[in-house]
Amino acid sequence: MAQAKDERDGVPLTNLDQELFPGAGATKRDLVDYLDAMAGRLIPVLRDRPLSVIRVLRGQDQFMQKNLPKYTPDWVARTAVWAEASHRDVTYALGNDRRTLLWFGNQRAVEYHPALALAATPHRQTHLIMDLDPPEGGGFRSAVAAARLVRQALAEAGMSGAVKTSGSKGVHVFVPLDGDPEPADVAAAQRAVAARAERIDPELATTAFIREDRHGRVFLDATRAGGATVAAAYSPRIRPGVPVSFPVAWDDLDDVSPGDFTIHSAPGIVGDGDPWAAAMPAPQRLDAGLIEEGRGIPVARVQAMHEGKRRARARRESSGD
Repeated sequence: MAQAKDERDGVPLTNLDQELFPGAGATKRDLVDYLDAMAGRLIPVLRDRPLSVIRVLRGQDQFMQKNLPKYTPDWVARTAVWAEASHRDVTYALGNDRRTLLWFGNQRAVEYHPALALAATPHRQTHLIMDLDPPEGGGFRSAVAAARLVRQALAEAGMSGAVKTSGSKGVHVFVPLDGDPEPADVAAAQRAVAARAERIDPELATTAFIREDRHGRVFLDATRAGGATVAAAYSPRIRPGVPVSFPVAWDDLDDVSPGDFTIHSAPGIVGDGDPWAAAMPAPQRLDAGLIEEGRGIPVARVQAMHEGKRRARARRESSGD
């Protein structure tokens, strides 16, 4: 039986009736329809940002794609970014139009992870971001409770942010930044926000980067800085049911669960609106106190690397190796 074919905005679409991935409960057509319906909300959060996507091809494990393949149509906007690790330019797409989203949907690109800075100003992170990750076996409710700690810590520094589900089990808090903050200052402020939130309720939340040190607490991940990415608002996720990262009003967090927002339900929920744009406060200057405090907090990944080496050395010595 021949697979159904289609074309939208000049983009050929193929194999639309195939299951998107095992357990998705959705077809490739459902993904393309979602991207088409939500293009007006997705494009503003992707526009002019180097875009990484997570694709899931039939019979293969999911993978993150940064460098555009050679067969990418010429009309897909793109930008070259120097990759220090591989010492080469990486050509990223820019998710600037509906046509590009349709093409990515046909490529089975399910997740959309834009850079934290615009291509034209790569050293200027546009948001302070906190990623709240509940422990293994922990639920969304604990992530919500941790988000409220972050909100309190921000408020005490005279700042405010918008919140969204991660599309998995966690929560993201975004604070739009004004001015031209130094990358190191944004990273420092994020570390300070996490530390302050942890101090409010250390039984609930932790900044421990090493998983075994978290002891069932929500991880306040302040490492979304520099070259990192984060799932965009409205991005689908490769999870059963294909949930999407979805904005939620602070007052409504207790009344929702991640599974409420999927590629099937989200377009109807937003209607003609854009709740992420509506919830985002005005850009804010970084609080100087946060920057100063954060400068004294070690970078989590570096600290964890050194601690991991120390523990491995201690284990070898104790075993007599």
